[in-house]
Amino acid sequence: MTPSPSAVPSTAAGQPLTAPTEIPVALSSASVYPLSVHDAFAVSHDLGYDGVEIMVTNSSISQNPDTLRDLSERYQQPILAIHAPTLLLTQQVWGKAWTKIEMSAAMAAEVGASTVVTHPPFRWQTGYAENFAEGVKTIAEQYGVTIAVENMYPWRVRGREAKAYLPHWNPVPEPYEHVTWDFSHAAIAGMDSFEQILKLGDRLSHVHLTDGTPNGKDEHLLPGEGTQRCAEALSYLAGAGFKGVVAIEVSTRRSRGAGEREEQLKQTLDFAREHLRPKAPVGGPSSSLGA
Repeated sequence: MTPSPSAVPSTAAGQPLTAPTEIPVALSSASVYPLSVHDAFAVSHDLGYDGVEIMVTNSSISQNPDTLRDLSERYQQPILAIHAPTLLLTQQVWGKAWTKIEMSAAMAAEVGASTVVTHPPFRWQTGYAENFAEGVKTIAEQYGVTIAVENMYPWRVRGREAKAYLPHWNPVPEPYEHVTWDFSHAAIAGMDSFEQILKLGDRLSHVHLTDGTPNGKDEHLLPGEGTQRCAEALSYLAGAGFKGVVAIEVSTRRSRGAGEREEQLKQTLDFAREHLRPKAPVGGPSSSLGA
């Protein structure tokens, strides 16, 4: 496997995906669940997304770079990010924790994706959690990709916080060079995404656009349906010169009737495009964001 020659998203024909001032909007394959990865490419194409983010799961297609490349070419949808199988539900995918990260980075390089999304280590992952920041940096350099650690949220048992992550579920104060920000996770944690994005500055490399409420559930609502300042955050990113990708990661599993899922995903795409139009920064530092 060889690293992608460029971190700039491009079509299968090698042409630039968007104008330099535009922020690409990707469709996460998680957004079409329980439909397949194949469906994610088809929906992304039909609705006019700029590309896809592949969440690696138990699905054999999500683990196969050759099949993913074929789907990317067939639907003219570049793969903009790979989400490593670091969820509890994917513990059996690709073996040990470091193997998951390395195989995700290798597949990202092979399919031309510039970013790998990963979660912070679980406390019980001995030999992985203790050296996570250094190990992630080494693997990223080896494969020529960005590995962006995603913000999570506190687990609560009988009303008390259980320490599930090491060193913490919040990546902002940790020594990670690159971070993925998820609005639904921020809502559970009681955090203001707009404020945290300002704090992250250039370390923000990838965004999971969704929404949520502080009710303890990872809802992944459509933007505007929760309590997060999604529109304000996107407008800031547009004005600040964010260099990463905004990936739509909303839940459509309760969709009923023909076309309802597509309507929700088109509505979310329109929301993203509207608020990502380049404009003056809302506030905060004027330096460019992302890597």
